[in-house]
Amino acid sequence: MKYHLINNELFIKNRKNFTSKMTPKSLAVFNSNDIYPISADSTMPFEQHRDIFYLSGVDQEESILVLFPDCPKEKHREILFLKETNEHIAIWEGEKLTKEKAFETSGIKTVYWLQDMEKIMFEIMTQCDTVYINTNEHYRANVETETREDRFTKWLKEKYPAHAVAKSNPILQRLRSVKDVIEIDLIQQACDITEKGFRRILNFVKPGVWEYEIEAEFMHEFLRNRSKKFAYTPIVASGNNANVLHYIENNQPCKTGDLILMDIGAEYANYSSDMTRSVPVSGKFTPRQKDVYNAVNRVKKEATKMLISGALWEDYHIEVGKVMTSELLGLGLLDKNDVQNENPEWPAYKKYFMHGTSHHMGLDTHDYGILTEPIQTNMVFTVEPGIYIPDEGFGIRLEDDVVIQENGEPFNLMRNIPIEADEIEDIMNS
Repeated sequence: MKYHLINNELFIKNRKNFTSKMTPKSLAVFNSNDIYPISADSTMPFEQHRDIFYLSGVDQEESILVLFPDCPKEKHREILFLKETNEHIAIWEGEKLTKEKAFETSGIKTVYWLQDMEKIMFEIMTQCDTVYINTNEHYRANVETETREDRFTKWLKEKYPAHAVAKSNPILQRLRSVKDVIEIDLIQQACDITEKGFRRILNFVKPGVWEYEIEAEFMHEFLRNRSKKFAYTPIVASGNNANVLHYIENNQPCKTGDLILMDIGAEYANYSSDMTRSVPVSGKFTPRQKDVYNAVNRVKKEATKMLISGALWEDYHIEVGKVMTSELLGLGLLDKNDVQNENPEWPAYKKYFMHGTSHHMGLDTHDYGILTEPIQTNMVFTVEPGIYIPDEGFGIRLEDDVVIQENGEPFNLMRNIPIEADEIEDIMNS
């Protein structure tokens, strides 16, 4: 891994929190992701399943975590099953976790090789009544592929049909949404790497530069700061491309007078950052562009103040909509009739700001979190209002990542990334 070893106190604490929510005489199983094939002998880069990583820190394929807090044998209350490493694997693929390294990473003392899994599972399954399976119940999930976790669950239920089945996901949704201080530090590192990339491109952007060249500049800075990749597919959208919310082609030239919307974030140690900035190709906003930019920035500042412990996500978005409506009236994009005659299910402001203002963030860019429950201290959210005006050839979105505080406004993890219009211009023209 490119990142520094994470303090295993995080994973020890995460497992303790998870097992405290399990029913008596129950067992939970978590699997690594597959390495997915492309064609011939090509594969996609391995990405660890965030749940097993959250509970163990193990970041390699063909790994299984078993938690059985009531097991009669103390050594079987936490078990890791790993792909056995050897000299041949080390030569061809690089070193895998040894049992000693797995303990150092996770704090789990009992580590078996995968070939022992069925034998050990038979022993402990006879000692439990309920098995927790891990399904993906994220509100944005749309999975067509049968995962390694799915195959394991199918095998487990066929082999042990008399066991009661429970779900891990509701527990993880709540636990993962509230961040430990170690996690917040890792997200801060991801944000700091993103800042380095953004400052790099402010001195690079000029008329004639291509969107993909900007993407490459970010990637250069991310890699040299221990990030392995973008946290999500980057958006570098110049001119009217910014009005396509998920524009990812990044294949057009940046023209004089246009704006570039960049929705880009680095990952660090599997934790995400999520930043959006909109900058002028020529280094200076037109008066109209600056008016719209400042309106978006004002909405962002007001929205940030509303993200407080105890608030409800749905109510928050309604209030942000009111602020946005006021700004759109000031910009002449809406008039009073538009607002008076609006459809409550699709308010007038949605013509120019059609997406949500905030989402949970952490190990996943759109992280776990139950949106119907009150916002809690140490949750991490994005704040990302935007105004999109196809008729004027530009769209503006601004986005930072913030940590909910026990009292008062959230803490901005991107507080050092330039965002004020005048500061952007000053840096680009320095």
